[in-house]
Amino acid sequence: MSRKPKKGYFVRGQFVAEGSELDIQLKAELKGTPDASRTDLKRESDELQDLGKELLTLRTDLFEAVGLPDKLVDALAEAKRITNFEGKRRQLQYVGKLMRKLEPELVQSARQALEEQHKGSASEKLSLHLAEHWRDRLIADDEALAPWMAEHPDTDTQQLRALIRQARKDATPAGKTANVQVSQGLAPRKGRAYRELFQLVREHLGGAAGAEEEMPEDDNEDHDE
Repeated sequence: MSRKPKKGYFVRGQFVAEGSELDIQLKAELKGTPDASRTDLKRESDELQDLGKELLTLRTDLFEAVGLPDKLVDALAEAKRITNFEGKRRQLQYVGKLMRKLEPELVQSARQALEEQHKGSASEKLSLHLAEHWRDRLIADDEALAPWMAEHPDTDTQQLRALIRQARKDATPAGKTANVQVSQGLAPRKGRAYRELFQLVREHLGGAAGAEEEMPEDDNEDHDE
């Protein structure tokens, strides 16, 4: 008479019989043993400390809108002030301790504020790239002027044409200066008109007036334009 097969299941290729010591241990872990709870708590603690560290980069208006307790606000301000590595590490641990005392609603608000800032940064980068694209297109191609004016009819055409002409002139070095640039492998100098054209395009695309493109100033820029 054949023996009745044991009931059970396989874990990582190993058969675990129901009711066995291993079965009891695995089921206890699934339910959440003290050891498992400690692991979860440690992970949650680390996540909250990391969240607190991220709050140091949060824009002022978004930071204030979260409504964090004064004690945490002061601790974050102190963490920003500290430059010593070990001192900052200890202060961030304290920030993490305060973060763990927050209500879940406040933690969620902090996460949402950081997410909003991240989306805003991505949108700003996209806007900058679009402005750069139009500036370069207007300088490179006379035919780009018509579609630009069709989309932005309130643009001062005379100013736009003048900036395009000057930007092209600045991008075409002549004589000895050109030879030096070529020999040194340098890109053509980009003068004031190049930056002003970017500003004009940026403003018409809805960007903040006065926003600067991230590029180094030309110390040798001519001032006789």
